Amino acid sequence: MNRPLILVAEDEREIRELIVFSLQIAGFEVIAVPNGQEAVEKAVEVIPDLILLDVRMPRMNGLEACRALKQQAKTKDIPVVFLSAKGQAEDIKLGYEAGAEAYFLKPFAPEELPQRLIRVLSKLNTM
Repeated sequence: MNRPLILVAEDEREIRELIVFSLQIAGFEVIAVPNGQEAVEKAVEVIPDLILLDVRMPRMNGLEACRALKQQAKTKDIPVVFLSAKGQAEDIKLGYEAGAEAYFLKPFAPEELPQRLIRVLSKLNTM
């Protein structure tokens, strides 16, 4: 079985590196970008199995990136998961309205993140 490819968009370098490290240790293939615009461009290019987006990013925030991905034929079916410090009910609602499969809050436990993404992927594969 191929290793699932996760596209990570996170503007804070330390957090991005922590996410990449924890996902690679868990056996995922990972591509990381620093903003939403690059996430949309890279997703069209590589067609990942899942996209993990921060909400607050420069050059296109996560909500805008998610909406853009859901409007393109090549990327509309790729599951999007938000990982954000913005945890108000309204923020979470906006994430799901933009098309997200899940919305995880920061701070997060690096050892739990891969398991949570595996659950999202396996739930989608059984539908």
